[in-house]
Amino acid sequence: MFLDRVKITIKAGNGGDGSTSFLRNAMTAKGGPDGGEGGKGGDVVFRASQSMNTLYEFRFHKKFVAGDGENGSKKLQAGANGKNVVINVPCGTVIIDSESGKIIADLFEDGKEFLALKGGKGGHGNAYYKSSIKQAPHYSQTGEKTKQREVILELKTIADVGLVGFPNAGKSTLLSCISNANPKIANYPFTTLYPNLGVCEVKGQTFVVADIPGLIEGASQGQGLGHYFLKHVERVRLILHLVDISQSDGRDFIEDYNIINSELKNYSDDLATTPQLVVLSKIDLLDEKTLQERLERFEKEVGKEYFAISGATLQGIEKLKLATLEKLSKLPKKPPLQVEELDFDKKDYDSIIISRDDDGSFVLSGGRIDNFIRGVVLSDTRSFAYFQNRLNEMGVIDMLKEKGLKNGDTVKIKDISFEYSE
Repeated sequence: MFLDRVKITIKAGNGGDGSTSFLRNAMTAKGGPDGGEGGKGGDVVFRASQSMNTLYEFRFHKKFVAGDGENGSKKLQAGANGKNVVINVPCGTVIIDSESGKIIADLFEDGKEFLALKGGKGGHGNAYYKSSIKQAPHYSQTGEKTKQREVILELKTIADVGLVGFPNAGKSTLLSCISNANPKIANYPFTTLYPNLGVCEVKGQTFVVADIPGLIEGASQGQGLGHYFLKHVERVRLILHLVDISQSDGRDFIEDYNIINSELKNYSDDLATTPQLVVLSKIDLLDEKTLQERLERFEKEVGKEYFAISGATLQGIEKLKLATLEKLSKLPKKPPLQVEELDFDKKDYDSIIISRDDDGSFVLSGGRIDNFIRGVVLSDTRSFAYFQNRLNEMGVIDMLKEKGLKNGDTVKIKDISFEYSE
């Protein structure tokens, strides 16, 4: 099964907690704090791999969580860092932020990596807080907690040449003739349900060809899943536009040609300007007179250079391969997508939010509060005093007063509640 778009959940590891510990041994009269640091949480990393060509493995495995950092311990021992999770994806995978819809990475080349989420910071042990006035701090810092995020993986096939045209135009047959691919071929629409890739060799040189599922009128608006198919030709350098000159499906071949070009233009201006070679296929199904009449009509009404071929008899195939190679030699490879600067993993260390609970108490939240509370232990007298002083220094008490805080009111921060008094 071919899968080219999937939503997954990712989460970096939480940071480990710092340790509260004191040196105790027979040789030390007065042991000091020796609590170690918590380990950093693991990162979430995406890596492009040319050994993959679909997103099928994400059909059932849709949640990826990096390892948490280990807690610190006594004797200043730091906790181990959490294990990173590396998510391999096919080359050409675009990563999209599910919330904003913005592209955050284009993994275009084999081995390219994208650090999506950084692991949480480890907490400080109580040894970190030792000072001339705090000889024996009885508190440490908890590790930073991370949030899970959703991203969309979308595969845009990387190939040099894309075969486009109506269903039954002969794309799969042509691919089998010019490359090592073995696509399914039959005389009914939509035999190709996903892009097939093949490598074509000409004069010792190779290029990659993608057989794009048949397009129909309205494809750029999603008719016949056209918008899913069209994304696979966005990266190609050259389009081979196949047109069934035999009109075996009862449509006018010039009208077919114009409709496909219109769909390419409606989908993307870039696709509309991608160089094309027009390939008039299935010439073996016409007698010589009818074929000549239709070729003359094409020359008159369209006026484009064309290649007349038959996949069944291989007529014109070698000429087309040589022309394709020559054309590609003059075309630069398309670069990766321009990704707008977006700090997908931006952490909030600044916000202060004040709200009211149903019981009338004041609730403090926000990134600055979350980060601050990690190092507070209210059961410790000095820690609680530090906590009160920092609220004043941060301007939080003034903000609360502006919201109506009075003596005796309750203030809540996460699972901590205290009564305000001046």
